Amino acid sequence: MSKFSVIVFDLGNVLIPFDYNQVIQKFNNVKEGLGDKFKDLYAKNYFIHQKFEKGELTFDEFVDIMLNWLEGLVTKDLFVQTFANIFTINQNVVDLIPVLKEKYFVALLSNTNILHKEYGYGHFGFLKLFDKTFYSHEIGAIKPEEKIYRTVELFTQKPSAEHFFIDDVLEYVEGAKKCGWNGVQFIDYEKLIDDLKSYEIL
Repeated sequence: MSKFSVIVFDLGNVLIPFDYNQVIQKFNNVKEGLGDKFKDLYAKNYFIHQKFEKGELTFDEFVDIMLNWLEGLVTKDLFVQTFANIFTINQNVVDLIPVLKEKYFVALLSNTNILHKEYGYGHFGFLKLFDKTFYSHEIGAIKPEEKIYRTVELFTQKPSAEHFFIDDVLEYVEGAKKCGWNGVQFIDYEKLIDDLKSYEIL
């Protein structure tokens, strides 16, 4: 008998792998080295990405900054299409959602932004399988900040210890544990199955 009542999945690189390399390549095709320069600016100014994921920058504000980094050589439409089209689906992990829903409240908790949600993964049908979805840009906090985990608890009305979190970023799993949750780092599907069995969730 599992001691958990709520299973919480991360989104990126757990349910939907993503690859920014194709973004860099596409911008390099516009002008030699442009994509590499963009990647460098993005890394050095990662706080911009984090502010966008917290909802502190609007869609237009973020895009304007990105277009400036791209030296005005990329249109808004091309940027949005390129930046959003980075996701694929981990179908075997997705297939666990309905199985787990038979016994648990199953939620999604993601550091994400309005651009990726509206133009990237938002049309993926499996998102409707979740009992509840929690997105950082709607909450105003990002993992591993305490507020984002507590927001989930406020909704579920379950004790912290009954929440189990699955995320590919160990720091975010540790953030959940600091809030009294349990959880595991996602490595691959086979390891996840082993972990869920070891916690008597499956």
